[in-house]
Amino acid sequence: MKPVLPHAQLDWDDLGRPRSRVFDDVYFSDQSGLDETRYVFLEQNRLAERFAALPAHGRLVIGETGFGTGLNFLCAWQLFEQHAPAGARLHFVSVEKYPLSPADLQRALALWPSLKAQADQLLKHYVAIHQGFQRIVLDHGRVTLTLLIGDALEQLPQLDAQIDAWFLDGFAPAKNPEMWTAELFAELARLAAPGSTISTFTSTGWVRRLLNAAGFKMKRTPGIGHKWEILRGEFLGWPEGVAPPPPDKPWFARPAPVSGERHALVIGAGLAGCASAASLAARGWRVSLLERHDAVAQEASGNPQGVLYLKLSAHGTALSQLIVSGFGYTRRLLETLQRGTDWDDCGVLQLAFNHKEAERQAQLAAAFPEDLLQWLDQPQAQARAGVGLAHGGLFYPEGGWVHPPALCQAQASRDHVQLLKHHDVLQLRKVDDHWQAFDGDRLLASAPVVVLAGAAEIKRFAQSAELPLKRIRGQITRLAQTAQSQALATVVCAEGYVAPARLGEHTLGASFDFNSDDLTPTTAEHLGNLAMLEEISSDLVARLNLGEQPAEQLQGRAAFRCTSPDYLPIVGPLADREAFTQAYAALGRDARQVPDIPCPWFEGLYVNSGHGSRGLITAPLSGELLAAWLDNEPLPLPRSVAEACHPNRFALRRLIRGK
Repeated sequence: MKPVLPHAQLDWDDLGRPRSRVFDDVYFSDQSGLDETRYVFLEQNRLAERFAALPAHGRLVIGETGFGTGLNFLCAWQLFEQHAPAGARLHFVSVEKYPLSPADLQRALALWPSLKAQADQLLKHYVAIHQGFQRIVLDHGRVTLTLLIGDALEQLPQLDAQIDAWFLDGFAPAKNPEMWTAELFAELARLAAPGSTISTFTSTGWVRRLLNAAGFKMKRTPGIGHKWEILRGEFLGWPEGVAPPPPDKPWFARPAPVSGERHALVIGAGLAGCASAASLAARGWRVSLLERHDAVAQEASGNPQGVLYLKLSAHGTALSQLIVSGFGYTRRLLETLQRGTDWDDCGVLQLAFNHKEAERQAQLAAAFPEDLLQWLDQPQAQARAGVGLAHGGLFYPEGGWVHPPALCQAQASRDHVQLLKHHDVLQLRKVDDHWQAFDGDRLLASAPVVVLAGAAEIKRFAQSAELPLKRIRGQITRLAQTAQSQALATVVCAEGYVAPARLGEHTLGASFDFNSDDLTPTTAEHLGNLAMLEEISSDLVARLNLGEQPAEQLQGRAAFRCTSPDYLPIVGPLADREAFTQAYAALGRDARQVPDIPCPWFEGLYVNSGHGSRGLITAPLSGELLAAWLDNEPLPLPRSVAEACHPNRFALRRLIRGK
């Protein structure tokens, strides 16, 4: 399986308008693409009045087949800005098999100067757009764009959302019939919210009949420009006589949304906690961020440099899908930070340091497109790294290093987030509809919702004590930059990693120790890190003049990573373990049975933990996933990936295995 064409193949006409080479069709009308978009999609779905009618924390979710140049999205966003009340939000979900390259998107959007304010924001965040679900947060969280990159019939069935208005805007049915099938329309119906509207520029009879058969009531309406007629309609309900899609398994179904006060406690101000706080704050939640130390990012999130490290699988596993989506989300988030001190997109080079790793990398190079990763032979890798290397490897051009405390600080200082330092929560109690956080006898804070984001420390709470989290000690070594080591131009990884210097210092790491509970840095582990550096580049070791420095004088820090047995994070609502075991005991006898019993949730209790050494890539998007659970929004990940990360997976496995 060779990777998909990463980008749309375009030709440009004399007036600078794009045309798809694959589908031999235009992206927008040659008369006035803007007028057509506004008439066909915005007017027929009555968006101006629906935006104006949104309540303070309300939102509208638009779904689209065919993102193209983003013209429909930008027009909808502009209209939303003009009509929606201040606290309302716009969610836009769009499928695109062949996304435009950033350069082509910029060229296409330059044709519409009236959309420049929106287009500039989109272009700034249009980076690391790869296969699968890609979430882009715009206008400080007021507008959310989720791109589903890939074939519509592969992507839409994985979407968990309720769509209020559909834009059908694939290339014309005659040019691209795959976008106009009964199977696709059944997905639109599955995702349609009650009373959902729909519109499309085509009036083809068979398209109208197929949409009617899927449960939409379509009617022809006068067109615009050279289009005589177009179609618009609304969703009446799942068609009679057609088997409806199976309901969600109750243990993965969404808990009832929390009603009343939108206030949440987030316990732990590392990467997971700060991300959870920021995602909730963007939705207008008031967040109390409780941290036992005197600042954010004092534990594993406090290392001077972390690496955007993509350990992928060629087989499209849940973890691999999470990593590609999470990498894109984090990478776009970094665009708002200071390049050079807070982060650097210098790229990441993973060396093929033995035969097994070389085989793994060859599979990845065949499975993923070159804009995500490229195979470099030894001379190319060495030229890219700027220092002597013994091996070639995979290069990730959009990767790099991040200063995690800067990311945490940026997220914790959002509006609506209050950081409560020296708040060491030892116990949680539910009183009426509020969770109360105590540090012994003293009540620290209370709210209807609490998010446990304190890595393995969350096992101290009775409600989450059973989660199978384990701590792994890791130590990094800090090395002073020399005139010769400045040549290092990219992060290089083998068993460990070394990064180009930040503020005159290279970070080297990190050790793995499963047994030690002591966080005092040891000389033995510094020496272990230096041995890993020798494997990466003996040339770099020489450039750092390490022979002149006694090992006892090396500086560094140690912290605990927190990981789960299946290496996936634990993100989502938490159930009462005992009640869960009783409710679903039948699964122990027959795993195919799905008892029709609602899950016994701890109402308002959520977890974001277990990110291991991948927290930079998985924790920020997990904050979005939690916020989507809490606000009943489209999930930012495929349903199967959200289920693979769900806290209930462990209780479920134990029941099925009869433990």
